[in-house]
Amino acid sequence: MNNADRERAEKVLQYQFKNPDLLKEALTHSSIADNRLDSNERMEFLGDAVLDLIICEDLYKKFPQYDEGALTKVKSAVVSRRTCAEVSNETGLTDLLIIGKGISSRHAMPSSLAAAVYESIVAAIYLDGGFEVIKEYVLRTMGPKVDLIAADAHQYNYKAVLQQHAQKILGATPMYELLDEKGPDHSKCFEVCVAIDGRRFTSAWGPNKKMAEQKAALLALEDLGVLDPKEVDEAIDEIAEDAVE
Repeated sequence: MNNADRERAEKVLQYQFKNPDLLKEALTHSSIADNRLDSNERMEFLGDAVLDLIICEDLYKKFPQYDEGALTKVKSAVVSRRTCAEVSNETGLTDLLIIGKGISSRHAMPSSLAAAVYESIVAAIYLDGGFEVIKEYVLRTMGPKVDLIAADAHQYNYKAVLQQHAQKILGATPMYELLDEKGPDHSKCFEVCVAIDGRRFTSAWGPNKKMAEQKAALLALEDLGVLDPKEVDEAIDEIAEDAVE
């Protein structure tokens, strides 16, 4: 790697390496390396673990209302091969990869290669600059993906949306109160309302407590002006369709 290539890479990464050999190793694909140990495959192994830790910590802090199952679902999508490849392509990292003649075109490059170079760069920056430096790089490049994936994965989790809004804007945590239940044991309906900091919102009925809580959260979001009535009506219809399915 000559000085021009190094400067180009560091400009893309917005990071200057103290040890340029780490950068070269991270960008060297096995198709051009004399020995597989000289390629970026070992760094890919380390980078995968470092990336997991950074994203897990970020999700844990950012979404206190998600349980471990929800956090795992989002984390798996964020650190997936597809997402890593997208970030590599969007940030210009893929174009820096040093490849052999057997890979004819960067445009036809498998997503696995693009994903691998992101993970190997994560390892290289971690080894060169330490955890806080690589954490800044990962959150800068992967942060928008985290928000999009989390929003998509939990677009129907209105309890989570309400909790996030209530804690951020009102400084309080929503509490769900069971007001009533009707029907035989095999076909009960439940009435639930949300209370936030002493204020009770419109109650909702559902065929189970979980669904009633989701509907109650929706009505609270409407009362708070977070969602408009049309959005709430559409969301309630979607919840009802899920119940039928």
